[in-house]
Amino acid sequence: MKKKHRVFIILFIIIFLLSVLYYILVNFLVSAALVPSFMRKLESFERITDESYAAQVQTSDIQVNRQLALNHTAEWVDAVDSRKISTVSTDGYTLIATEFYTQAEENSGEDTHLWALVLHGYTGWKEEMYPFACWYYEQGYQVIVPDLRCQGESEGDFIGMGWTDHYDCNLWIDYILSQDPDAQIVIHGQSMGASTALIMTGEEALSKHVAAVVSDCAYTDAYSMFGDKVTEWFSLPAFPLVDSARVVLKLRGGYDLADASALDAVTKSSTPTLFIHGASDAMISVQMSQELYDAAVCPKELLIIDGAGHAQAQDKDPDAYYGAISRFLAQYIE
Repeated sequence: MKKKHRVFIILFIIIFLLSVLYYILVNFLVSAALVPSFMRKLESFERITDESYAAQVQTSDIQVNRQLALNHTAEWVDAVDSRKISTVSTDGYTLIATEFYTQAEENSGEDTHLWALVLHGYTGWKEEMYPFACWYYEQGYQVIVPDLRCQGESEGDFIGMGWTDHYDCNLWIDYILSQDPDAQIVIHGQSMGASTALIMTGEEALSKHVAAVVSDCAYTDAYSMFGDKVTEWFSLPAFPLVDSARVVLKLRGGYDLADASALDAVTKSSTPTLFIHGASDAMISVQMSQELYDAAVCPKELLIIDGAGHAQAQDKDPDAYYGAISRFLAQYIE
């Protein structure tokens, strides 16, 4: 009996230690993927950036178009009227955005009621979305470009993967309406920002002033993306780590990865949506936008740009990209 008792104690200790090690591993993965301060210590940002660049399509036309857009945007940013604005999330974080406004808006609020809310992707920042802000501004829009929580200048503990972000972005909608009660708003998101925009459209409380969404290279759901990246970045199996990460993230970050589902949202959306994706996207499969388009019950269109990698559609074929947006928005913006 004493021997059996000793074996039981040893097994218990082993199981306990393995459980502790597993919990530490899951916490590590959550922090390494969703906590920017921890990611910087691990140099994860640099590694993700390098891997993302290596996965991009490197052709001369994309590089030339990209540089032209950056040069034009830099000149525009120097000349345009802009200001930094802030709001506070429902859980107490200060969120920062840049507003590009017209002199007419500053003086009287007349002339234009067109607004664009432009959203960046995972581990991104507002400045990388300025070329899109520039385009919308030149079409007569006033533009809000936020840093999503925990990124850029905005506070936060965990990257929201579209879920906490969709609540935060409704605060920017509220800000726009406080400036212009007659606003017609377009939400243009790229990658995680696109999924955020789509998740917003699935909410009954979304303002009717949101006239359309442009979804550029969105993923279907954060649960699937997290599983893919656990395997890709850390060479670990998605199961059971992703389900364990859900539990840990809910305890630490207050949200469930499974809730961040653009695919579920578009089945409830009535907001006209243009889905765009690069056919050669190695980060988020073009099939995800196809699935989103097929599932959407809202007025919709789909544009696939051949030869474009992740977030490169606008640089691969800017005429097709912005032309499709112009034609789409013309149907729903007065």
